[in-house]
Amino acid sequence: MAIALRYVDLVLLLAALPVFIVADLPMTAYVVVAFVWLAQHGVELLTDRAVRRAAARGDRRAAMGWVGATTLGRVWTVTLAVLLVGVLDSKDAGLAAALLAAVLFTVHFAGRLLSRFVAPPQEPGPV
Repeated sequence: MAIALRYVDLVLLLAALPVFIVADLPMTAYVVVAFVWLAQHGVELLTDRAVRRAAARGDRRAAMGWVGATTLGRVWTVTLAVLLVGVLDSKDAGLAAALLAAVLFTVHFAGRLLSRFVAPPQEPGPV
């Protein structure tokens, strides 16, 4: 259940494709946000490994640094992508990209929070 909650945003991203097609929304918005979102998920997976290694060493400062840096990086990367869609394509495409990104962010963070309640992370043992 915890794993499903962590990746519910990817299910939502996939479900948004037919909505974009049926509602005749700009596909540029969907493609750009989907590409950036999937790339950021890859970065998040790598970050999770680095956080686990830092926590296992007892280096909480490094672990929190990884989490903070990648969270801010995700926000800035997606925001820049949305801005570029709006500037280079159209205002309608920018609006569609912004709405999709806002929904994905909300669902992603809610899923991460709920997954921690379902299966709290285990504390690393003494090193």
